[in-house]
Amino acid sequence: MDTLLKLDQIQHAYGKQTTISHLSFDLRKGEIGCLLGPSGCGKTTALRCIAGFEPLMGGEILLNGMVVSRANFSLPPEQRHVGMVFQDYALFPHLTVAANVGFGLHRSHPTERMQRVAEMLQIVGLAEEANKYPHELSGGQQQRVALARALAPHPDLLLLDEPFSNLDVTLRERLSLEIRDILKSLHITAILVTHNQDEAFSVADVIGVMHQGKIMQWDTAYNLYHRPANRFVANFIGQGIFLPGKVLSLEKIEIELGILTEEIYHQYQLDDAIYHAGSEVEVLIRPDDIVYDQQSTLQAMVTHKAFRGAEILYTLKLASGKTLLSLISSHHNHAIGEKIGIRLEADHLVVFKKENYTDVQESRTFHP
Repeated sequence: MDTLLKLDQIQHAYGKQTTISHLSFDLRKGEIGCLLGPSGCGKTTALRCIAGFEPLMGGEILLNGMVVSRANFSLPPEQRHVGMVFQDYALFPHLTVAANVGFGLHRSHPTERMQRVAEMLQIVGLAEEANKYPHELSGGQQQRVALARALAPHPDLLLLDEPFSNLDVTLRERLSLEIRDILKSLHITAILVTHNQDEAFSVADVIGVMHQGKIMQWDTAYNLYHRPANRFVANFIGQGIFLPGKVLSLEKIEIELGILTEEIYHQYQLDDAIYHAGSEVEVLIRPDDIVYDQQSTLQAMVTHKAFRGAEILYTLKLASGKTLLSLISSHHNHAIGEKIGIRLEADHLVVFKKENYTDVQESRTFHP
């Protein structure tokens, strides 16, 4: 597939405060990308730069191979063929649903405009609501109207800024899947901005985890979770606990849960000074790595539990006082203070050198 959007080392600042620093990524036609990160990381600013609402201090933004932004140059938003769905939907309260959807089609012939509006309302499942006003619709319906309005002019790229943040959890989950299906059926290239990992995982093909104006990792959800590129991504994505460990050899790491056999030499050079025998490391343990096994001699005490329907997320204390998280079937309902048997069952492990970490400490991923 051809690259539709390219950000090349873009920089942005408000006065002396840098908001985006040398940010780069590519998005191919038909892909759905996501900028994911905590508040203040620069993800919405990046989206506004792509839309043409914010100028660049450096770098370039290209759409379909054409430069639309660089320092001292910005193609006006209306000339970029980019649609945008805002966090608050930004619907016109005095216009009907049909008039809102057709708002960007004022240059079209009236007949073509009516046909396009009808087509978009059919796609988003609101054909019966055409003559209603925004205040007569639910939050989810208003979101679909905003999506239909953004898609009506046939944009090359669709931008979605925290589009589900005003919805309740159940509606958010359902609508995120519906919108992905709509975008994929229309072969729309899109970028979603969110701080919610579940939304990012549900909607996007590729995700960029942002921190302090930079992308820490641009990857699939699977790789972000199982193969984080650095310490920040490992901490931000999913849940997990770091246990201290010691490298016994190039093939073995010892942690409180036992000795882990690693074929380190298959992926890393033998003279890697970080992982020589005796090195102190920390191993990332995810809740799904810890399996309930009442026959195990390794015991841990339940200190907290969170019921999640089919599963319970347990916080467990080891003999050393270190804690772990474990997802266990809710058929096994253990009390606070109770000791249970556990074992480590991990398909692969993420290991960091033990030191005073920076937010971008390099990680290593091993496969037993």
